[in-house]
Amino acid sequence: MEIVKLTSSREELDVTHPYLVTAIKPAVRVENRVNIFINDKYDFSLDIAQVVDLHLKVGKRLTTRELNDCRHASEFGKLYQHTLEYVLTRPHSVKETYDHLKQRLKKRELTNRQAVNNRKRPKEDRERFKLRTRELPLYTDQDIDAVISRLQEKGYLDDQKFANYYVENRYYKKGISKKRLRNELQKKGISSDIIESTFNASTRSDAEEIQKIIQKKQHKYTAEKLIAYLLRQGFDYQQAKDAVLETDSQNSAQNLL
Repeated sequence: MEIVKLTSSREELDVTHPYLVTAIKPAVRVENRVNIFINDKYDFSLDIAQVVDLHLKVGKRLTTRELNDCRHASEFGKLYQHTLEYVLTRPHSVKETYDHLKQRLKKRELTNRQAVNNRKRPKEDRERFKLRTRELPLYTDQDIDAVISRLQEKGYLDDQKFANYYVENRYYKKGISKKRLRNELQKKGISSDIIESTFNASTRSDAEEIQKIIQKKQHKYTAEKLIAYLLRQGFDYQQAKDAVLETDSQNSAQNLL
C-alpha cells in the first residue's frame, strides 16, 4: 500500500488556497473537541459537530477567508460552551447571561490592551515581572446574540422558567416580600407579564413570608424593631404590624401559663 504523506510546502500549495489541513487530532483536555493543524502547525480547535458542518478533513485546502471562518467558528464554539456551562450551574435570565458575556468581553479587551502595553516594554522587564503578552481572541455583539438565541431555542435559557425558579427558591426558608421579589426580577430583565404570571401561579404569600421572618428574628428584635425590619424588606406596614403584635401577644400568653 502506498503511503501518502501530506505536505505544506509552498511549491505544492495552491496560490488561491494556501492553507492545507495537515492533521486533525483529539483535544487532550476537552472531550468531543479536536485540534486542527494547518500547514503542519496547530491553528485552532473545533467540536466534532463543527468539523462536520465545515466539511473539514485532512488534505483539504482552504482560502484565507475559509481559514478565518474556521477560526471564528472555533471561538464561537468556545463561547457557546462557556455560556452553556454558565446557564447550567443554575437558571439564569436572558439579561443576566447577556451582561455576563459583555463583562467577560470587557475583561478580554482590557487584557489585550495590557498585552499590547507589555510588549512595548524592554524584554528584560517582561522577564523580570513575568508580564503577560498573549492577546485573547475577541467576539462580537452578534456572537453574543447568536449564542443566546441558540440557548433559547434549545430551552437552556427561558425567562419564564427562570422566574418560576427564582420566586420559589429565593429566601424560601428565610422569607421575602413579593415587592422585593418583583424589584429583583425587574433588575434581571424579566418582563412585567412574566412576573405577574409567576406570582399568580406561586403558592407563596406575604402573610406566610412574614411569619418565616418573625420566627427567625423575634428573639433578636423588639416588636418595634421587628416591624421596622419587615418594612425594609418591602412588606405592607399594617400587615407586618398586625402579624408582629399577634405573635407578641401569643408569646406573652404562653409565658403566663
